[in-house]
Amino acid sequence: MKIELPSQEYKYVTENSKECDIETAFVLTAQNEKYLQNAKDNHAHSIIKISEIASLFRVDEIKIVGITGTNGKTTTASAMYSFLLDLGYKTAMQGTRGLFMNDEVCEGKTLTTPSVLNTYKHIYQAVEAGCEYFIMEVSSHAIVQKRVEGLAFELKILTNITQDHLDYHKTIEDYIYVKNSFFADEGKKLINRDEPRAKFNFKNAYTYSIENPSTYRLMAYSLNDGSSGIIQHFQEIVPFTASTHGFFNLYNLMAAISGVHLITDKKLEEIADVVDNFAGVTGRMEQVCQAPNVIVDFAHTPDGMKQVLNALREKELLVVFGAGGDRDTLKRPLMGRVAASLAKKVFITSDNPRHENPEAIVRDILSGIEDQSNVVVELNRKKAIELALDSQEGEEVVVILGKGDESHQIIYDEKLPFDDRDVVRELLHLN
Repeated sequence: MKIELPSQEYKYVTENSKECDIETAFVLTAQNEKYLQNAKDNHAHSIIKISEIASLFRVDEIKIVGITGTNGKTTTASAMYSFLLDLGYKTAMQGTRGLFMNDEVCEGKTLTTPSVLNTYKHIYQAVEAGCEYFIMEVSSHAIVQKRVEGLAFELKILTNITQDHLDYHKTIEDYIYVKNSFFADEGKKLINRDEPRAKFNFKNAYTYSIENPSTYRLMAYSLNDGSSGIIQHFQEIVPFTASTHGFFNLYNLMAAISGVHLITDKKLEEIADVVDNFAGVTGRMEQVCQAPNVIVDFAHTPDGMKQVLNALREKELLVVFGAGGDRDTLKRPLMGRVAASLAKKVFITSDNPRHENPEAIVRDILSGIEDQSNVVVELNRKKAIELALDSQEGEEVVVILGKGDESHQIIYDEKLPFDDRDVVRELLHLN
């Protein structure tokens, strides 16, 4: 991706050495250092560091909020984005769902955290659009690969730390270390105080919680017809209501409410007043159909699955799920164990197998399930969903996990159109 920068000695900048030429400068980052010679061989106009062009992208003219954690990044970011817009602030958001700006979609889905130069470009677009805030998800991969290089964060937020991405980080200890390293500086940070694995620099640290003492504590809550709660912030005690479901979403709401309070001059009461306007995120606890009751969620880790299924524990559940190929294999038996312990019946299928044999992935999942009498294996995801819908009776809920609002299934290098929600609507003749 070439980006044009007017009034410079060079006409374009790029972080891709293959795009270099006499008009294009190569932006050297921690990610692309090994391609430096290739950039020179392609006659790059010059070699520049990302820090040297930060001011050209106006990254210091906007307040940047970075959110990391195993689960909850997207919902917390989306909630903050919603609250800020409703409070009258021009705001942009970058993450798994794409780039949003002032209530408009600017780009579709991408990496949770794009490359450094892509993020700088998005920030520049946000500043040009008059945005005061830039909310972004920060993945563990991005922290390791320094894809947030040169960004000065107004606030960093930790949602939680549970097992994921061990295909990349190799050990849970390494993964925990990476997440916590994001909070080692003296900048302003907001930490989930109920997360026992959290370690952070106490300078400029604020906390939120439901169980432990914290800066922002949820004193009481209800999960009837959505959710509601009462937040205590020192002497302030403020109620809120929300349309989102599930105990885990209380944490996401607490992070978002507290985060907005820390970066604006709004009173906590003003922020609480706009919480109910946030309708949640598509593909996260999304009810596709009411009768039969069908819910789709993105949960793809043992903890994420546990949170979603526990949120529906008063119902009998028929759960459809798989696990992604070329990803953390150690979490697969744990996912199987969670599903079997919380569901009446389990339908194990393909997720995004990528280059792995779907049968091998299923074997990994099954290894975590002792009693497989209520387990059905069907590798065809559409057929598995159909079997679950056909098995559904009375008040039972069909819960389809793993892909959320993804619109494709990845098999080898091909992206084939597949949306769990569309499949449900087609099978139930709701279109």
